[in-house]
Amino acid sequence: MTPLLFALGASLAWGVGDFFGPLISRTVGVLPVLFWAQIGGVVSLGIAMAIRADGPAGWGVLYAIGAGCGGMLGLFAYYRGMITGTMSVVAPIAGVSAVIPVIFGIATGDDPSVAQVAGVAAALAGVGLASIEHRAGRRRVAAGVGLALLAACGFGFYFPWMHAAGKVDFWWASTVFRTTALLLVATAVTTQRIDVRLSPRMAAIAVGAGIVDTAGNVCFAASSEHGLVSLTAVLASLYPVVTVLLAASILHERVAPLQRAGIALTLAGVVLIGV
Repeated sequence: MTPLLFALGASLAWGVGDFFGPLISRTVGVLPVLFWAQIGGVVSLGIAMAIRADGPAGWGVLYAIGAGCGGMLGLFAYYRGMITGTMSVVAPIAGVSAVIPVIFGIATGDDPSVAQVAGVAAALAGVGLASIEHRAGRRRVAAGVGLALLAACGFGFYFPWMHAAGKVDFWWASTVFRTTALLLVATAVTTQRIDVRLSPRMAAIAVGAGIVDTAGNVCFAASSEHGLVSLTAVLASLYPVVTVLLAASILHERVAPLQRAGIALTLAGVVLIGV
């Protein structure tokens, strides 16, 4: 039960962090927010590791480097998608990343249930419905859908790598992941000569989002010690539920009825995958 609670804790933390981070990115840009978010994550983990004062349990924590590459690709695409599209549409589509760990689990010996197979089908069908919007009597792909699918791929590849690293030492796996993420963002900021200076208020929100997101990483890595990747990753992928609820209550987002049906079907599919 403990691994499942950790995975659900990850989904809650990610849902909150992945709402407020993209929200301020609409004003100040993606890379500055991601930069300060990684700073917040690295500093918070640095404090935790100093208190823990223990070395890594094995070299397997370096699998988190792969998780860092996939995760940051997913997070950048996710933030960009949230800027160009509707949060209530982008978040559930990105949550289809749960399909990738299930496929990985099957390839490594897991036997999916009928409900899981139905969940994959429902999630993919939901993505199709959520992706189509009506404008001036015409149908077209909703803004941000392509980026949401790219985010799903990045997040999907994060899960197996982080699961492998977390089984070795979840604290060091989280530290390696967040350090890798900071180096990647810092490189992007430097090469593109992005001004990362923010107002104290915006910087505080970005740092806070990074700390909350890091808490999600730690929770997922901790869930990996005794849980199956095909299960813990799916439960952790429920974060779009939190993001959609926040977008509805704070931003009062509205989507077309057909898209709402797609969002509901996508979320239901993610839940079924975890059965």
